[in-house]
This record gives sequence, C-alpha cells and structure tokens, in this order.
Amino acid sequence: MSEFDLNNLNECLEKYLPIDKLTEVKRILYGLEEDQILDLSDSATAIAQKHGFEIKGYRFTAREEQIRKPRVVRVGAIQNSIVLPTTAPIEDQRTAIWNKVTTMIKAAAAAGCNIVCTQEAWTMPFAFCTREKFPWCEFAEEAEHGPTTKMLAELAKSHNMVIIHSILERDIEHGETIWNTAVVISNNGRYLGKHRKNHIPRVGDFNESTYYMEGNTFHPVFETEFGKLAVNICYGRHHPQNWMMFGLNGAEIVFNPSATIGRLSEPLWSIEARNAAIANSYFTVPINRVGTEKFPNEYTSGDGTTAHKEFGPFYGSSYVAAPDGSRTPSLSRDKDGLLVTELDLNLCRQIKDFWGFRMTQRLSLYAESFQRASKSDFKPQIIKESSKLKD
Repeated sequence: MSEFDLNNLNECLEKYLPIDKLTEVKRILYGLEEDQILDLSDSATAIAQKHGFEIKGYRFTAREEQIRKPRVVRVGAIQNSIVLPTTAPIEDQRTAIWNKVTTMIKAAAAAGCNIVCTQEAWTMPFAFCTREKFPWCEFAEEAEHGPTTKMLAELAKSHNMVIIHSILERDIEHGETIWNTAVVISNNGRYLGKHRKNHIPRVGDFNESTYYMEGNTFHPVFETEFGKLAVNICYGRHHPQNWMMFGLNGAEIVFNPSATIGRLSEPLWSIEARNAAIANSYFTVPINRVGTEKFPNEYTSGDGTTAHKEFGPFYGSSYVAAPDGSRTPSLSRDKDGLLVTELDLNLCRQIKDFWGFRMTQRLSLYAESFQRASKSDFKPQIIKESSKLKD
C-alpha cells in the first residue's frame, strides 16, 4: 500500500478542529446540519476488524409523505487494493481478489445492504497503463456466463442482494472483442444485464483504447426490487451528458465504479458525482480503488516523464452524494473499505418537485443545438463587434 500524509480528510478535520468550528465546516463541506451516522451491526464490524478493512455507515433521510411510504434501501460501495503481485499467475491473482472482496460482500450483507457495487475492473490489476496485451487480456471473461458472474450470482441469491460488478469483458459472440463492462445481478441471483463504458480515456497513464472501444449499450437503467439503478463507468463521470441520459432514463441511483490516481483527478473527484446528483435529482455512488500497482516492464505515459513500473497511488475516497447536494464523508485514501449508506429514494422526487430542474431543462433547445454541433460544418455561435466604422 502507498503511504499518504493525509489518509482521511474527515478524520483530519475531527482531529484538529474545535467542535464549534467542526460543525460549521462539515455543514459547508458535506451539506448536512449534523452527522448522519448509521449504526452498523456488530457482525459486520467484526468481519471488517478481522480482515483489516475500513467500514463506515451513513444515512440520508427524506420528508415524510402522506401517500407514499418511505423507500429505504442500503447500498454498499467496496474499494480495495489487489492482493498478489502482478507477476503471479493470472488465476491466482483473480482468486485472491475474489476471496478478499467476497469477505467484504459478506460484511455488506451483515450490515443490511440491499445493493453492492465493486470498483472498476475489480478482478485484476489496472494493467491498461502498460499497453501490453499479454498476459492482461487473459483476465477478460464473458459478462453473463463468466466465472466471476457465476460466483457472485450465488452470493446475490444467498444474501437477497443486487450486485453490480465491473469486469474486462470478452464478447464471445462478436469476434471475442474486449469491453470494459459493468454487470448487474439481481437479488434472485439472475443476470439482469450489462453496460459498457461509454467514454475511454487517452490521458497520462490511462491508455485504455489499446484494449477496448467506446461502449455500444447507450444508457440502460436496471429496474430492481430496490430501485432503478445505472452504472456510469469511470471516465464517463467527466461527461455531463452521460450522467444526464441515465437520469432521463429514470435512474434513482447511479454508481460510478472507477480507478483513478492522485495528482491527476483528485481535485475533480469530490465535485463531479456530487454535481451529477444535484443536476439529475438522483443519488450517486463514486467508487475508487486504493494502493499502488507494480508491473514487470517499464512503460511511459507519453507526457515527457521518465519510464516507470508503478501505477498509482489510487486514492480511494469513495462516497455517496444525494440529490439535495449533501454527501457522506469519504472512505480513506489508502485503505480497503466498505461504505454502507442508507437512502430514502423518495428524496429523488421531492428534490425534482422543489427545484423543478426537469421542468426547466429545455431538452428540445439543447437537442437542436447538439444536432448542429455534431455536424462537420458547425460554426460556434459567437457574436463579435463589427469592424466597420460607424457614422
């Protein structure tokens, strides 16, 4: 694990700020008048302590309504490091990560989670930085019938839990092409569907276009017993239109399984998913991995820096944001962790009614503008002062 001078922002605030200042700082930072701590079961806490991962619990409430009953669900977000060196046999690496995350899913079940989501490409090291095809493509597997989905389907059924997991997918039916894919398993243990990453980064060490193309599944929303769910995979969080389309399709919770590193994106991390929750009146759950991963061969970033073997550190900091703009504190920047958050989905409609964003968003206006902007002869709508002299 990589060391940080600052492991957890919330813990730092609590350590150094006097209580009167702390309350006001948290109100400004998190959008909450007081801490919304969720008490977790002793069994969930014991699992976390035994296996050395962080576990935190928070809640979001909604106004009591006269007609609708509360629609309370608990979601679990898992951030983790890899287990074995990247030089270990592929199957051993994957099995070790399976064992670690399976334990964390069991803790989530003990904490009463109805939905759990993993980080991006959770079954493997984030080897896309290397641009090497071998052996990393061996991690790819089928979305519906692959070994990871089969393994998690049993957990989903036994714990009555929806599980969303992000893998490197091998599309057997279409020439064994590879995709970055999120798979949704229902609480009955059945494969519900998949979504492929819409936006592929080409920045710094993130050279993922070597492995897969932009996704072709548009913006699906999965209707489950515990709400309408969508998955905005990693780099898609930088694109507001991506978030918007999940909202237009009816999402109530949008998960953002990610793998991103410090110095590159950390200033954006706490902003983008929170903005999306506000703009689209749904809950967002951004999840980031932790640790530094070392690869056998040196590779370059194409940005003038020296060749290197280490990728990271990934800075964790997974959190949940609500449609009213409030958010939970983050998990730590350097530890495996499970964030358990209780949500009342009634808040989504309540915020829509209060702010009226759907009523005022003027889709037809933007549809016309986007259509013009997508054409090759597009000219920006810029008005300049005339160069002609006035009489």
